Amino acid sequence: MKKIGFILCAMILAACAPKAAQSSTEASAQPAASGTVAAPVAQPAANAALLAPELATATAPAVFQAKFITTKGDFTVEVHRDWAPNGADRFYNLVKIGYFYNIAFFRDIAGFMVQFGIHGSPDVNAKWHNANIPDDPASQSNKRGFVTFATAGPNTRTTQLFVNFGDNGMLDSQGFAPFGQVVSGMDIVDGLYNGYGEGAPQGRGPDQGRLQGEGNAYLAKDFPLLDYVKTARLVK
Repeated sequence: MKKIGFILCAMILAACAPKAAQSSTEASAQPAASGTVAAPVAQPAANAALLAPELATATAPAVFQAKFITTKGDFTVEVHRDWAPNGADRFYNLVKIGYFYNIAFFRDIAGFMVQFGIHGSPDVNAKWHNANIPDDPASQSNKRGFVTFATAGPNTRTTQLFVNFGDNGMLDSQGFAPFGQVVSGMDIVDGLYNGYGEGAPQGRGPDQGRLQGEGNAYLAKDFPLLDYVKTARLVK
């Protein structure tokens, strides 16, 4: 049922788009992005909350920043908790526990948005797949550079995020509540690999259900050009 929900999320976003053997907390091997070999980043120390979302419940600061180190370069997201408290808290906890390690930008639609947040480890995905957070009202609009959780319907947000490439205000009334904004490195976000376009079944990009169940091994085999978040950290 949850897989159907995420497919519905993909269909909602697609309709709005412009026409045109490891440990349980370890991700599968990462392919070289866009034909280049990126410098490796050490895996964060294992955090128990990766396999126990109920432990990741810290309240986020009123304003904070998170730096994303990717295979294309770095970008920084500034979060304002009062924009969307539930989303801000979930994002804060994901960064804090080291969730964003070897995470693919698996859906990139030029002029619309780039989506990421499904873990490279199926074991981690199984634990977070139903770790929903309550909806927030959209106090900010989905403008260029604003960061938002994906949703498959009321109160279904978990770990999937997207960065808006353009003015996507039509999403504001559909449960997509921005909680932060890219304040540096938007050119890096713009340059992430988008050659696969929309995901399956509407397009030729990765199937979210298979990514949930097979992890990065699926992407390495069938989508070797994708870019990745190598790691993310809170900026002090």
